[in-house]
Amino acid sequence: MTKNHLDNETSPYLLQHADNPVHWYAWNDEALQKARDENKPIFLSIGYSACHWCHVMAHESFENQDIAKFMNENFVNIKVDREERPDIDDIYQKVCQIATGQGGWPLSIFLTPNQRPFYVGTYFPILDSYGRPGFGSILRQLSQAWKEKPKDIEKTANNFLEALQKTEMLKVPTKLQRSLLDEAAMNLFQMGDFSYGGFGSAPKFPNAANVSFLFRYAKLSGLSKFNEFALKTLNKMAKGGIFDQIGGGFHRYSTDAKWLVPHFEKMLYDNALIPVNYAEAYQITKDPFYLDILKKTLDFVAREMTSPEGGFFSAYDADSEGEEGKFYVWSKSEIKKILGDDAELFCLYYDVTDGGNWEGKNILCNNINISTVAFNFGITEDRVREIISTCNQKLLNFRSSRIVPGLDDKILTSWNALMITAFAKGYRVTGDENYLNKATNCVSFIENNLFVDDKLFRTYKNNTAKINGYLEDYSYFANALLDVFEVLSDPKYLSLAIKLGHHLVDHFWDKEQNSFFMTSDNHETLIIRPKSNYDLSLPSGNSVSCLLMLRLFHLTQEQKFLEISTKIMESQAQMAAENPFGFGFLLNTIYMYLQKPIEITILNNVNKDVTDFLSKSFLPESILVPINDSNNLDALSEYPFFKGKKFDPNFTSVFICKDFTCSLPLQTLDEIKQTLSKSIIN
Repeated sequence: MTKNHLDNETSPYLLQHADNPVHWYAWNDEALQKARDENKPIFLSIGYSACHWCHVMAHESFENQDIAKFMNENFVNIKVDREERPDIDDIYQKVCQIATGQGGWPLSIFLTPNQRPFYVGTYFPILDSYGRPGFGSILRQLSQAWKEKPKDIEKTANNFLEALQKTEMLKVPTKLQRSLLDEAAMNLFQMGDFSYGGFGSAPKFPNAANVSFLFRYAKLSGLSKFNEFALKTLNKMAKGGIFDQIGGGFHRYSTDAKWLVPHFEKMLYDNALIPVNYAEAYQITKDPFYLDILKKTLDFVAREMTSPEGGFFSAYDADSEGEEGKFYVWSKSEIKKILGDDAELFCLYYDVTDGGNWEGKNILCNNINISTVAFNFGITEDRVREIISTCNQKLLNFRSSRIVPGLDDKILTSWNALMITAFAKGYRVTGDENYLNKATNCVSFIENNLFVDDKLFRTYKNNTAKINGYLEDYSYFANALLDVFEVLSDPKYLSLAIKLGHHLVDHFWDKEQNSFFMTSDNHETLIIRPKSNYDLSLPSGNSVSCLLMLRLFHLTQEQKFLEISTKIMESQAQMAAENPFGFGFLLNTIYMYLQKPIEITILNNVNKDVTDFLSKSFLPESILVPINDSNNLDALSEYPFFKGKKFDPNFTSVFICKDFTCSLPLQTLDEIKQTLSKSIIN
């Protein structure tokens, strides 16, 4: 079969369509010029490699010879990987929200040759069904309208563009005060599902930033119900089918309210964001259950999503052998054959039945206590744990012989940065050097492969980095560098974070609207220069930049960083209070700002009890830097955060500073705890 114009692309998603009879182009000057030269409308299809309904639409429509023939004759057809081009996806997702009230993938947009949308939707079946118009019918109607009603098309496109431009305007600045967090917490709490945790009903997403905000607000308010709800959410997720009970790691979302039936794709960003919740839950409760889920998730990424070069792959597909979830589900007879005498205990623990809990098969989930299983089989709880662990490994080994879902092996700077943060925080609470190595190896990978001439690139595959970095690439990576710095205190991480912070201000800042653009000032020009303001599956570039600037200010005392951070918070604070679901990460930053960050420096960690206590304490309002090398302290003394501090080779000394006031060097746990309690209250 003749290939189209996608066969030289590096995106696994685009390559999935390289054999389609549709004459696909990637988004590039050639395709856009062709539309202008031939005065043809553009059909733009946006998706990603692990997207189930993208595969369905591809099979139904894009592999259909008759549909492809009509598309080729009447449209210029462009495929975009939303993970490579979040700017294009952001623009047209907003159009879809304006037009239909919802978005998603595949995103199907019809554009004029100058990129203005005039018809938009998501998945379209090939024939009229599911209450949706058939794709074939839409193609014919829009092709005819393009030829016969150009003024109507022009009017619609202009209306969309006008509405789109209004979405980029922010509200009047709001004074930052505690009441904003009170309002946000109550509004978010009212969205909670008090039976199963999480927010709203099905489908249910993890919403990691919102869980973190509830932890912070519980600490601020002293109201335990916020902690209890957040912990319930994490418990239910960890015991449900959204968590891979055998292999570790989280699927993208649950199709039901109980976290039982996931959409089986596994995204790198979920497995970076969610472990941070479990690290915080462990810091709050000291319950090893949360540490176990953290470790299983990070171990999954280390085992199955790490490239030989040290970067992290993007996603695993939901489907294998043409069936969603086939790789992950089990029949009871299959489990009996593999586990033998231990099968009955395993099946009781993981709710495995002959009839199954999903389409005749079993998604492993845990709805029973170990104590109940131990009583039922007349053995100790420790023995139950041993059996479960052994059985899990046996099933994991067996599962590895199945056909594995497709792997999207491109490496994205922003998602890798989130994973660096997760491994750094994982190291902080576990002390596992493997996690620290994963974090530092990935930093080196990005520096060596995606950072060229002081400029970040977005994506890497086949030894090639391409596409200018976006706001989220710069902000996530700079923030991750600070997370590694807070573990290792190597000045090079702080230095590079500061450099990236200045680059953001110089090339992304919109001083008119007091927020960052998604794209730099030398990026390709699209119909608008988009903004990223909402924290949804991923934290927005503006929210992460805001936190970055706040942290950089406290480390460097460069006033510009504080001014920019404050302006972002003030410009979005009221929206965050009213709609906390979409601003969780920003609310965490506002919390840190209002609490006035506690600056903690640990000099010489010979007293492991002190280092261990501080590392495993829940101190979300802190910047904590342990320095175990006097040379590092000397190099860092140029920064106000570290100036004037002395390294004692014989003792661990802790300095706790807040609001430009520092403690004397503290050496006992009692002194440290007492000073911390005063700092947090004040």
